[in-house]
Amino acid sequence: MNRKLIRPSLSEIQDQMGQRPQRRKPTPPDQTNAESFYYIKQMQARTPMAVVLNTGEVIRGVIEWYDKNCIKVHRVGEPNLLIMKSAIRYMHKQTETRNGENGNYAPDIDHE
Repeated sequence: MNRKLIRPSLSEIQDQMGQRPQRRKPTPPDQTNAESFYYIKQMQARTPMAVVLNTGEVIRGVIEWYDKNCIKVHRVGEPNLLIMKSAIRYMHKQTETRNGENGNYAPDIDHE
């Protein structure tokens, strides 16, 4: 007895593959909103921040508000500043120094 294999032709397989939609990974979102979340969290907690500018100058204060291009830093006993984000190297929360002084500790980091 001669057995014959039953299998679809190549054209039938291609027709079935063409009917199924190709599943692609969705593209990641353009905005993660992490920056907005961070600013809002620091503003609500009135966290003392240290903003290090591209020039190396350190501005200490509380972030009062922000927008797409700049932040406003409220400083006690000094004028408030509107700082362009493009001028900011990085920022961090002010922490206590090792001597127990409050709020003026900025780590010594060599950037260049």
